[in-house]
Amino acid sequence: MDTSIPLNTVGGLDAGPLAPFIGRYVAFVQTQGYKPTSIRYQLRLIAGLNRWLDRLRRRAEEVDDVVIGRFLRQRFRQRRTHCGVRSILRRFCSLLPAGRCFGRKERPGSSKQNAEIVEPYRQYLLKERGLAVHTAYSYARWADQFLLSRFRRRPIRLRTLKGRDLTVFVQRSAPECRPSGSIQLVAALRSFCHFLRYSGRTDAELEPGVPSVAHWALADVPKHLSADEVEKVLAGCDRKTAVGRRNYAILLLLARLGLRAGEVLALSLDDIDWESGTITIPVTKNRRGARLPLPSDAGKAIAEYLRRDRPRCDCRRVFLRVNAPRAGLSASPVISVIAAKAMRAAGVQSTRTGAHVFRHSFATTMLGRGASLQEIGQLLRHSNPKTTAIYAKVDVEALRSIALPWPGGAR
Repeated sequence: MDTSIPLNTVGGLDAGPLAPFIGRYVAFVQTQGYKPTSIRYQLRLIAGLNRWLDRLRRRAEEVDDVVIGRFLRQRFRQRRTHCGVRSILRRFCSLLPAGRCFGRKERPGSSKQNAEIVEPYRQYLLKERGLAVHTAYSYARWADQFLLSRFRRRPIRLRTLKGRDLTVFVQRSAPECRPSGSIQLVAALRSFCHFLRYSGRTDAELEPGVPSVAHWALADVPKHLSADEVEKVLAGCDRKTAVGRRNYAILLLLARLGLRAGEVLALSLDDIDWESGTITIPVTKNRRGARLPLPSDAGKAIAEYLRRDRPRCDCRRVFLRVNAPRAGLSASPVISVIAAKAMRAAGVQSTRTGAHVFRHSFATTMLGRGASLQEIGQLLRHSNPKTTAIYAKVDVEALRSIALPWPGGAR
């Protein structure tokens, strides 16, 4: 253990149920890149929990989320709880002999009786339907919201559900969603109704009660940037800082290969073959991975980030957090935030500012250079050719060649 963290300066750690595990915790957080001042703050909080447990004569093995919540309410009774306090205590307790693993906090308004239905539904989507993790999570969230809206805090009686209940929920929720969100809402509710019958929780056929929402295939035109705008965004990256060099490498993968945000997030050190100059795309959406050639500028940017800025740690993700803990980026929206900030810094205006706009830009640029829709679909790893067909709308020259003349001639 690093002697730069003098434990004797933090009272309440020399005895008590948590005292034997303090040294192990300090060694762990040091490997995660926490600074001494941050570690001292964490130890003072753990010392408070240790003294509280000692007064109540509780053992370390008894600590769980309920106990932590009770301690925090008592400690911060007169002032607001810091947002990271619970995470600190959860991290410490995960290293205790009991090895407790704390899950996500319940969504505000959710209940345990909801979870007893929604969690089996999510597992059904993952294991029996084979849905992607993020899709199963989204479907389960809609099911949870429906149950909360229908039963609130009353006991859940699934056999009392009627088709009208689903219709009312869609009528209330769909106007607040984007078109893609309303489509997902309808699909999730129909899937949930099927699960309720499949699992024997109800005998009623509730699916007809879920109304359809307006949706026309290929109705939208993909929002994209021109090739010059993409280069402007890349040129505007601040490559003098560690964060800038990391973000520059991320943006190059989005722009040069059209990767999805989740694919960049899941990229591992083992996915890059430096000898052959290829990159293996992780299996994410549609269970489809691929091996693609790594563009030279993207490869150089990744190599520079790995050599100069990426901290040494056990995590195999390519792109890590800048601040402790040393772990991979938390979620796909982080990649979209990086893209949006880069566009704003470069002064590039677009109605769509997330990471996916670079994927659309990659496809439209390839189309403008003569690539066929089939080739673009292969590069983007589309499982359905209809997904790629939307890019035909941006090929103005090809559309002009098949356009019918205006009746009566031009004036």
